[in-house]
Amino acid sequence: MARTAGFIRTRCVNALRAGALACVLLMLPLGVAAEQGERCVVDDAAREVCLAAPAQRIIALSPGATELMYAAGGGERMVAAVNYSDYPPDAATLPQLGSNRRVDMEALLALEPDLVLVWPTGNPPEQVALLERFGIPLYFTEPVSFEDVATSLERLARLAGTEDIGASAAQAFRDGIDALRQRYAEAAPVPVFYQVWDEPIMTVNQTHLIHQVIALCGGENVFATLPRRVPRIGVESVLVRNPEAIVAGGMGEENTDWLTDWRRYPSLTAVQRDNLFFVPPSRIQRPTPRLLQGGEILCEHLETARARR
Repeated sequence: MARTAGFIRTRCVNALRAGALACVLLMLPLGVAAEQGERCVVDDAAREVCLAAPAQRIIALSPGATELMYAAGGGERMVAAVNYSDYPPDAATLPQLGSNRRVDMEALLALEPDLVLVWPTGNPPEQVALLERFGIPLYFTEPVSFEDVATSLERLARLAGTEDIGASAAQAFRDGIDALRQRYAEAAPVPVFYQVWDEPIMTVNQTHLIHQVIALCGGENVFATLPRRVPRIGVESVLVRNPEAIVAGGMGEENTDWLTDWRRYPSLTAVQRDNLFFVPPSRIQRPTPRLLQGGEILCEHLETARARR
C-alpha cells in the first residue's frame, strides 16, 4: 500500500523523539508539502499528528470519535466506523469494521485510510500498535473535560480541512455549557448516583466527564472520591450513600429497566421521592457536543428532585 507524505511525517515525529536520525532524511522533501498545506495538531495523548494535506479517507474506531468528526465537518470524508456509530444518521450508513474492542484489520487496511481516530482506552493496544507499524496517521481521542470536547472539534477540523465548521461547533458547545453553568450556579445540591452499567453495577468518579455534567447541574456525585474512574460497586454501597436521585442510561436509548430494579429498595430516598431519572446514554456517555443535550436533560431532572423535597 502506497505511503503518503503524511504517513511518513507521523512516523517520524515519534521516531525522532526516540533518536532515530534516519528519519531526518525522509522528512527533508516535506518542505514543499508544508508550503502546500501541511497541518499539525496535538491529540489527547499529547502526540503531535501532522498531515501533508487535509485527510480524505478517515476511519473512526469509536462511536464518540465518529460523532466528533461529523460535528467538526469531516463526515463526508469518513469511509468507515465501528458498531454503534449511529449519530448523526448518515454515520449509520458507513461500513462497520467490527466493535471498538475488536476491529477487522484486514477490512480497515483495504480502505487505505489517511487518518484513523483511535480510542486509546477502548481499542485493543495490539491493534493500535499494528496500525502504527503500517505508518497510518493516528489521532488519539479521549476528551476528559468540556474544553477537551470543544478543542477536539477544532483539532479534528484542522485535520479534515473544515476549520470554519469546527470553530463554529466548538463555540456553540462552549456557549451552551457556560449557559448551563450560570443557570445552575446557585442551585441547591442534590446527591446523585449515576449508573453506567448494571451487571456489575458501575458508576463514575470525579475524574470522569459524566461527573462534570452532574456538577454542572448542581448535583453531588456520591461516588466521586472512589479511586477508579469507572468503579464497580455493590447495592450495599448505594444503600449506604442513600442518594437523593438515581440517574441511569440503559441497554438502549429508551430502555429504563435499570431504574425499575431500584424500586426493590424502598428505603432509598431516591425511590421514596420517585427520583429515578433516565438520560439517553448516547447524550451523556459519549464525549461529544451532544453532552450539552444530556446536560440539559439531567439538569431538568435535578430541578424536579429539588421540587419534590
